[in-house]
This record gives sequence, structure tokens and C-alpha cells, in this order.
Amino acid sequence: MSYNWNLDAAHSEVSFKVKHMMIANVTGTIGKFNVEVQDADENLHSAKFVFTANMDSIQTGDSQRDGHLKSGDFFEIEKFPTLRFESTALSSNELKGILTIKDISKEITLDVEDGGTGKDPWGNTRRGFTVSGKINRKDWGLTWNAALETGGILVSDDVRINCEVQFVRG
Repeated sequence: MSYNWNLDAAHSEVSFKVKHMMIANVTGTIGKFNVEVQDADENLHSAKFVFTANMDSIQTGDSQRDGHLKSGDFFEIEKFPTLRFESTALSSNELKGILTIKDISKEITLDVEDGGTGKDPWGNTRRGFTVSGKINRKDWGLTWNAALETGGILVSDDVRINCEVQFVRG
């Protein structure tokens, strides 16, 4: 039996962290995204997830940096407005799938923490997950950087991803 699950965007978030100057993290978020759930069982364990993000909604708290991230040096959103992840397998603690950024698709594995299921005050069944992992941005052609006088680089190659997602069974 297949169940209909919908993303509760008001109770979900997507964030990332990247080391700046190798000394501190800069955090960003993607404000507009969706997760389609296909062929889901009652617990979402058999589901296929299709995540899409509007890259024009990327925010780091600094408009100049946000503009740079949207430019050709990074996401080139005029040409590639959407980031996409399509799952291929879900286990009790891992989510595998294909991440596509700038028309470059690569398989990644993310960690999953199942938050469980609960009923809200209106009788709706909800299920939550924390999804996290790390990717190398250069694998998707995000190669811009600058060398530092002290050695090292301005922007780390590693990007840590954290997603808090909640679904409502329809």
C-alpha cells in the first residue's frame, strides 16, 4: 500500500556550512525547496525522495556573498537555477542518491537520523528526519577560490549539509 506524504516546509530547513579562511564556518540556508515523496510506505522507508532547491533563495546573511554564490564563480543560477537530489536507496541510517548541481550528477551518501512519527494536535500523522553529510564542492564544478598570504585557501572544498525535514501524511 502506498501513502501520500507531503513536505511541511514551515517546519523544515536546509542549511550548509563552509570553512572561511580555514578558521571559521560560514553558514547558509536555502529558503525555497521542495521534497516530493514517491511510493512511500507507512514509515517512509520504501520511499523515493526527490529534493529540488531554488538556488536564487540561497542566503548566508551577507548580500554581497549571496550574489557571489549566485554568479558564474559558483552556482551560475541564470543558467542552472535548480539543484536536485534524487534518492536511490534508504536504509535505517543512510540515504543514497544522485545530486545534480550545474548539470553535473554524482552519487552521494548522506547520514539519516529518523526522528520518528507523531500525531499533531489536529490529528495529522507527521514524520521527521535529520539528513546530514559532506560533499566536495569541486566535484560539481564549484571551483572558485583565492589563496591566502599565510598559506591555505579562502573557501574550503568541503561543504557540510544539514537538513531538518518534516512530512505530513495526506
